[in-house]
Amino acid sequence: MVRPPETVAEIAARLGRPTTTVSKTWTRHPAWPAPLEQRRGRWRLYDPDAVDAFVRDHIDRHAPELDPARLYTARELEDAGVGITAGTIRADRTRGRWPDPDDTSGGVNRWTGATATKALAARRPYRQTRP
Repeated sequence: MVRPPETVAEIAARLGRPTTTVSKTWTRHPAWPAPLEQRRGRWRLYDPDAVDAFVRDHIDRHAPELDPARLYTARELEDAGVGITAGTIRADRTRGRWPDPDDTSGGVNRWTGATATKALAARRPYRQTRP
């Protein structure tokens, strides 16, 4: 099914993002799809499939698959691409927003992949919500 072209405002509404984020940030990204030839009034139109591909490749954060039984340090979690830094993990732990380590042998804090995955899923998303 071919979806009709969308304006920036329609893209923002469909994806639950502020219009200014789409118009002033995303459209300036080098990988943002080129506007279509036609317009709707003064609005440029974009192919929604191309926009969805851009969002999937450049905006959405996908949690990496962690081995549930393996022990990871904060640095190893960062290197695995979990979307937060080792410093954030340590800071969140002191604030009670990250679980205690599953293993502290050798004076090094380590979390199982299962614990880290659960903690990452509980983090609030980086989306602005509207009332």
